[in-house]
Amino acid sequence: MKTLKKRRRVQVIVLAAVALALSTAFIGVALKDGINYFRSPSQVIAEPPKPAEVFRIGGLVEEGSIIRGQGETVYFVVTDGGESVKVAFTGVLPDLFSENQGMVGTGSYVNGVFEATEILAKHDETYMPKEVVDALKEQGVYKDGSDS
Repeated sequence: MKTLKKRRRVQVIVLAAVALALSTAFIGVALKDGINYFRSPSQVIAEPPKPAEVFRIGGLVEEGSIIRGQGETVYFVVTDGGESVKVAFTGVLPDLFSENQGMVGTGSYVNGVFEATEILAKHDETYMPKEVVDALKEQGVYKDGSDS
């Protein structure tokens, strides 16, 4: 009788461990598609990602680089002060999107052009995404408001 209880207890523990491992694996697979890594233009040029990889890129929109083409496609260049990447975006840009302003785009890098599916622009005078600030500081371009 005692061995039957022990055996049941061990079976329940093993079954719970297997269920926990399977649920962890399922959650990991589900989240993998929802994670978009951030890269600066310098990182994209140094190690170009695969065309199917979706990631975020951020930096400053270069002055004089915005070209509004035929239709809804807009072309511009984003830089971190070290390297620049051409960006193509089809859609409506945020109202605050402009030259020399911070931006973050989500998309993929195909044939030397970042094809953005989403563009985010800074939303007030002082905000810039942390990843963009870090990338600009790394290149020595970012100046904190307290430096002036």
